[in-house]
Amino acid sequence: MELNEAMRTTPATRHFTDEPVGDEVLHRLLEVARFAPSGGNRQPWRVVVAKDAAVRSAIRDAYVLGWREYTAHVASGLVPFAPGADGRWTGPAVDLELARATPAPNDLADHLDVAPVLLVLLAHLPSLAVTDNGLDRQSIVGGASVYPFSHNLLLAARAEGLGGVMTTVICRQEAAVRELLGVPPEFALAGLVVLGHPARPVTRLRRRPVEQFCTVDRFAGEPFSAGLRG
Repeated sequence: MELNEAMRTTPATRHFTDEPVGDEVLHRLLEVARFAPSGGNRQPWRVVVAKDAAVRSAIRDAYVLGWREYTAHVASGLVPFAPGADGRWTGPAVDLELARATPAPNDLADHLDVAPVLLVLLAHLPSLAVTDNGLDRQSIVGGASVYPFSHNLLLAARAEGLGGVMTTVICRQEAAVRELLGVPPEFALAGLVVLGHPARPVTRLRRRPVEQFCTVDRFAGEPFSAGLRG
């Protein structure tokens, strides 16, 4: 598939058919994705392929708890776990214990254990150059050396006629996943990549035009467009 087409037609796919994805196909995706950029070319990602039924069920159960916390925020009109306007997160905005005890039906979460491919994405923390450490706001930089790899996976999957989604909801249950998979303390849970054959065909994606998110010289500067003259 031509690159521009893949980039324009790779959605977050959360509904899959029952058709399996062979190990040779998955290996091919990982083989391509490994060429993602990372700080110092340290390649801090690790991937665990969840195949055992008991492991998959435990991952589903952990994900469901995170999903309940997530939806409790949404039900209250909040962006889940977002920092405030000052860039800082000061604590839970909802009752997390109550949220985890409140069912929140969701097709992906409730059937995660039967998804064709489950990949647990980990990040080696000592390999991350977190250059915004110490700033008086929420840190975001560390993921720059990990998430390009996961997006490469999704693009590679699209080129194979597959679909997928990278979700961080599972990170709410890092301790449980760490124990389940025997993850060493120097690794953090970065997300979960779910892959399979899309249940519905890919349609045109809706995204904001360039002029709505890109400006010239100043945050409130003139919208950048192809017609501007330097």
